[in-house]
Amino acid sequence: MTKKTGIYAVVLITSLFFLWGFALNLNSILVPHLKKACQLTDLQSAFVDSAFYIAYFIVAIPAGLFMNKYGYKKGIVFGLSLFAIGAFLFYPAAETRQYAFFLGALFIIASGCGFLETAANPYINNLGDPSGATQRINFAQSFNGLAATLSALVGGKFILSGVTLTNSQKLGMSGQQLNNYLQGESNAVKIPYIIIGLVVLTVAILIWFTDLPDIKEHSSNDDVKNGSSIFKEKNLMLGVLGIFFYVGSQAGVLSFFIRYSKYVSNIGEKEASSLLAGALLGFMIGRFFGTFLMRFIAPVKILIIYSVINCGLLILAFIVDGRLSVYAIMAIPFFMSIMFPTIFSLSILGLGEKTKKGSSLLIMGIVGGAVIPLTLGVVSDHSNIRVAYLIPLICFAYIFYFAFKNIRVTNVQPAVSH
Repeated sequence: MTKKTGIYAVVLITSLFFLWGFALNLNSILVPHLKKACQLTDLQSAFVDSAFYIAYFIVAIPAGLFMNKYGYKKGIVFGLSLFAIGAFLFYPAAETRQYAFFLGALFIIASGCGFLETAANPYINNLGDPSGATQRINFAQSFNGLAATLSALVGGKFILSGVTLTNSQKLGMSGQQLNNYLQGESNAVKIPYIIIGLVVLTVAILIWFTDLPDIKEHSSNDDVKNGSSIFKEKNLMLGVLGIFFYVGSQAGVLSFFIRYSKYVSNIGEKEASSLLAGALLGFMIGRFFGTFLMRFIAPVKILIIYSVINCGLLILAFIVDGRLSVYAIMAIPFFMSIMFPTIFSLSILGLGEKTKKGSSLLIMGIVGGAVIPLTLGVVSDHSNIRVAYLIPLICFAYIFYFAFKNIRVTNVQPAVSH
């Protein structure tokens, strides 16, 4: 592999981190948007996250098997193709204004993202000299964070209308007027998702016609023998649950942020989307800052500190009123930033030849993003969204427990992003 070819390969694979980060974080815009357009409860709107994350659970192992048989390149192209198809399906979904159609399109997008994430993380980690793996993966992670920030800005500007009708306003409208309003809200997703589909399709074509180098898994310091059962790896199993709770808390905190801001401080959806973009910018900055801190402090200790801080922020948000409560929630993504890659790395440490299987199980743990937001929706519908935000507190408490169990590990660097 020439240096020029290697750089081009890194650029293409890095673009995948941006693409799935953008699609994933648009859910934070779609939850309040489809709640309006399809007239949903909080629980029903939470199925946006469920449709997305359940796909990760379903495709994780098939994606790994597909990659083992056909290679990373075909797996990536297949994932991008699914991604594009799902994005294009948003057009007919908006035309029909059927919530199930939207959820089906999201499931297909997420299935594609599941393939991409299963392939891109180990690919870029092993694409080149092992000594540069951490630098490459952190470079790719920065684009994942950038996508998160831009998704809130783009979604807030081009999808959210800023108009939310009260029940009395709806009752004062004729059936045709209400239908026109709802259809207009639904139509707002058409152009953005068509553009997303075209961009994704373009990347798929570029990768298909690019001679991507084959890679081999780096397997130094392997501790697990090939004959042992992956399910006997206790720390891996704890890590799967850690990923479950982390992704669930991330999805819940971000997807209901606009709804939360309206409830506790009467902040409109346009302003709330801008605040969300600021929170996600904090997420990106947190990744850079966290990586810098890891030069001086063991990653597991940072994970302990950050999980405690997020528990404190959620308690503060529950106690105080108004914008201060919103600002407390805004600070959480900064301290979430290093959690997924650190939990992942701690979980696969020493798995050796079992690393691929372990990685697939951890990717399956992402199903937490399908479950936890539903619990927030149930609690919100039966109580209020503020009380619902106590659920992520339980999630971060478990992450603290997992980190504490690994407190003696000192040499782990983040190996994947989400």
